[in-house]
Amino acid sequence: AFMAISIDAVKAGGVPLMASLIVVSSLIQFLFSFHLAKLRSIVTPTIGGIVIMLIAVTVFPIAFKMVNQAPANTSVDSMIGPMTAIVAFAVIMAISFFARGSIRLWGPIIGVLVGTVYAGFYDAIDFSRVAQADWIGLPSAGWPGLDTSFRLEFWMLLIPFVIVTIVGAIETYGDGVAIQKLSQREQKPTDYRAVQGAVNADGLGNLLSGLMGTLPNTTYSTSLSVVDLTGVAARAVGIFGGAFLMLIAFSPKFANLLMAIPAPVAGAYIMVLLMLLFLHGMRLVAEEGLDFEKGLVVCVSFWLGTGFQDKAIFHDHMPTWLTGLLDNGMTAGGLTAIILMTLLRLRKAGIKHIDLPAKKEAIPTAQRFLDKLSRNEGWTNSSRQKLELLLEEAMLFLMHGSDSSDQKNFRIAAQFNNDGLRLELLSGNSRDNFANASSLAQQSSEPSGENAGLRIINGLADKVNHHQFHGTDVLLLEIIK
Repeated sequence: AFMAISIDAVKAGGVPLMASLIVVSSLIQFLFSFHLAKLRSIVTPTIGGIVIMLIAVTVFPIAFKMVNQAPANTSVDSMIGPMTAIVAFAVIMAISFFARGSIRLWGPIIGVLVGTVYAGFYDAIDFSRVAQADWIGLPSAGWPGLDTSFRLEFWMLLIPFVIVTIVGAIETYGDGVAIQKLSQREQKPTDYRAVQGAVNADGLGNLLSGLMGTLPNTTYSTSLSVVDLTGVAARAVGIFGGAFLMLIAFSPKFANLLMAIPAPVAGAYIMVLLMLLFLHGMRLVAEEGLDFEKGLVVCVSFWLGTGFQDKAIFHDHMPTWLTGLLDNGMTAGGLTAIILMTLLRLRKAGIKHIDLPAKKEAIPTAQRFLDKLSRNEGWTNSSRQKLELLLEEAMLFLMHGSDSSDQKNFRIAAQFNNDGLRLELLSGNSRDNFANASSLAQQSSEPSGENAGLRIINGLADKVNHHQFHGTDVLLLEIIK
């Protein structure tokens, strides 16, 4: 996503200007992570899923081009290229579907090796560059420096850089949510504190990239597909893999060995990863349900992103700087999704809230606040009493086990609609996620006040979601009237 605007920056002021823009825009990711709790109603798993789906749309043309590319020593009309791609693709899919145990872990590599060997039988591999390359080599480029003049070109390009940075941060957000669902043996609620950490790490990578005068980084969503294919998500694998990549970066011979893999084989491998990536995007989109409004956001964002990616929408009528931004489907669709979700958030009225100290003595005040609202909505006495009991237990749960010295005030927000009530409680960090605590309470045979409170919340609320951020907990309760 950064390629087009980075090229524009280099044309306008050289690598120093690009580096300065990357450094400044990377700070946006730290702000994005810090305020993720406040942005929760706009930046949702639905938005993250849309961006991940559009990554597949953006990269698929590259994979298709590679599949159709003629390998070395063959003509464009030769069937060796297509057959090589088919063999690699078929082997990867066959191992993924039918293999068990450790063999399945090697499916992608086996597919690449088989496809490469097949191409080798037809002399469709060029190893000349491998033979000529050195075993060890160091980069020769020097540090380009930063452009701190802040000329007009800087300010004109800063907005596109910020937009792409935000969309990239949302991609990281989606990856952070998806990888938790893939890597856990037992289904657990998403830990948004880990997601915030991922966004911060991505921002740090971009900051360092700018300081070093290189292109920005981003989390690679295809790693989700690799985890799904292999079933391996151990952090140790990531650490050793990262160390290995750092070492081979200084080996031109290894780099040329990878480049010797026939393009159709690499294209087939990438296609498998992108198909799985699209699947994970779909899962995220459907995670919180698809009502009419969310469905409309998904469809409009996805197809506009696809249209801009294919240069089919007003491409000849837009200024150059805008086409450089919107020609990337992930950026165009992600930006569309952000705008639409923001408009939906602004449109929703009727949300009433109250701020209270995080003390048990504040519970009656909160109950009177909710009782007044529910009375105006025509709720019966028994329904209002259940709401008061639910609110009391929810507040006690959030207070229990938290550090009183760090505890923030409660914010209680209520939104009534035709179906019932959506109640949102914001506080400082609580001891545990509600889903985990509730599961332990159901398994426990020892009665306690806390266990009873958890059961009351589950019994009175039709839906409970607990999102934990650094410094902020959000407990969402939905009650059908």
